[in-house]
Amino acid sequence: MKKILLVILIGVIFITACATQTTLPETQATIKPAATASSTSTFVPTSTFTLTPPPTATPVPNPMSIIGLRNGKYPGSDVTIVRELDRGLNYRRYYAYYLSEGLKIYALLTVPNGTPPDGGWPAIVFNHGYIPPDVYRTTERYVYYVDEIAKAGYVVFRIDYRGHDQSEGEATGAYGSPGYQIDVLNAVASIKKLPEVNPEKIGMWGHSMGGYLTLRAMVISQDIKVGVIWAGVVASYPDLLYNWRRTGSFTPSPSSRGVGWRTSWIEQYGTPEQNPAFWDSVSANSYLADLSGPLQLHHGTEDEDVPLEFSIRLAEQARAVGQVADLYTYEGDNHNIATNFYTAMGRTIDFFDFILK
Repeated sequence: MKKILLVILIGVIFITACATQTTLPETQATIKPAATASSTSTFVPTSTFTLTPPPTATPVPNPMSIIGLRNGKYPGSDVTIVRELDRGLNYRRYYAYYLSEGLKIYALLTVPNGTPPDGGWPAIVFNHGYIPPDVYRTTERYVYYVDEIAKAGYVVFRIDYRGHDQSEGEATGAYGSPGYQIDVLNAVASIKKLPEVNPEKIGMWGHSMGGYLTLRAMVISQDIKVGVIWAGVVASYPDLLYNWRRTGSFTPSPSSRGVGWRTSWIEQYGTPEQNPAFWDSVSANSYLADLSGPLQLHHGTEDEDVPLEFSIRLAEQARAVGQVADLYTYEGDNHNIATNFYTAMGRTIDFFDFILK
């Protein structure tokens, strides 16, 4: 008799649970990609793409955590002009530096000709992609990119991260050390001090590794009003760990040495499955609800350095929490979007103009 009653009781509970279950409506993205593309990569989605509330605490403190970086101080400094370079079409070019953690960080600075508008010129902090630090040269890289943005009426501040060219400090890499990120945040504070700049109209542009720095900066600081990312390393850390295998033109820097962040973090904190709170804490993707402004993403479908899926997933994640994230894909194009450069740059400038002018 007891067994019969138990079976009846279990059945009642099961029926009640089924009767009360509801189906939640699917999230409808408010902004659709401007272009779509099919992909044949072997990218393996992970459970980290499910948006969860940001962790409230990290079991073991790490200087790369978003909360830790938010709690840092980034005063920047006055921008010091070292010398004037050859002029652009409608702007002046300077070799300059600012201070970041006491280090002189050099930069290419452009300033439009003429009288600034009321409040000052809008400015773009320009974050370049990975180039071996010991071969990087300030005046030789991203020349056409800077030129197009500068001609459009922006102050451009293309910074040389620590350890690059003449910048002081050690080039420790972006993904396992906070140094480059700190240089970016101090660059924002420094360009705001320039008399010709409107401190309320600061945007950011990033390519590849520079896209990683741009996304993180926009969930750390509210000073950046808009961001544009080309072929960005913009995935969560678990996906950087499991789904990023560079097969294209990437060349490790001769200055790279020691154990990489993948090995050292797993040894110290455990895997993402063992310690998800830590891996969420260092991923900008966990904090997309706090983005300081709208995003525009660009990616070539034949990029061999950074998976197209990184940009697609970021757009999906940002929209899921109510953020603006336009995505443009370029069929058959590479990591530098070389074939569609002027199309992508035109969209970039239009986006900056819409937000900052």
